Amino acid sequence: MSWDPLGGTHGVFRPVDNSRVVREVDPRMSRDLWSLVLLIGTLVTALALYAWPHFAARQTSAVVERSQQEREQLLEQNRKLRLEKAALEDLRRVEAIATRDLKMSPPPTERVVVVEVSQKPDGVQLATASRGRDGVEN
Repeated sequence: MSWDPLGGTHGVFRPVDNSRVVREVDPRMSRDLWSLVLLIGTLVTALALYAWPHFAARQTSAVVERSQQEREQLLEQNRKLRLEKAALEDLRRVEAIATRDLKMSPPPTERVVVVEVSQKPDGVQLATASRGRDGVEN
């Protein structure tokens, strides 16, 4: 048999009226809550300070990688353009186009004028091409 605290009779209970109960603020609970908020804030700040340099380093390395790829592409494009320029500037090709397509011919020898410059004028400096570290003219 089971034990019955009411002695076998089940009466009707009155509802409990808690309207006059005044809840006091527990200072220890408030202090514990603020301590928890401070602890969580400290952990989030520490995690952010730890992760930030790693995130910045990853972004920087990605930018460097993209820049290197772009540089390689530009160097390859530069090489191709220089080859194309050299092919287009070939004097034999220019002469062939001039005679074949434009119907030009060399001038008679009595109409050829040779201009010679003995020295450059004062204050004039001739431009020269310089080569950079990668062997490309600047």
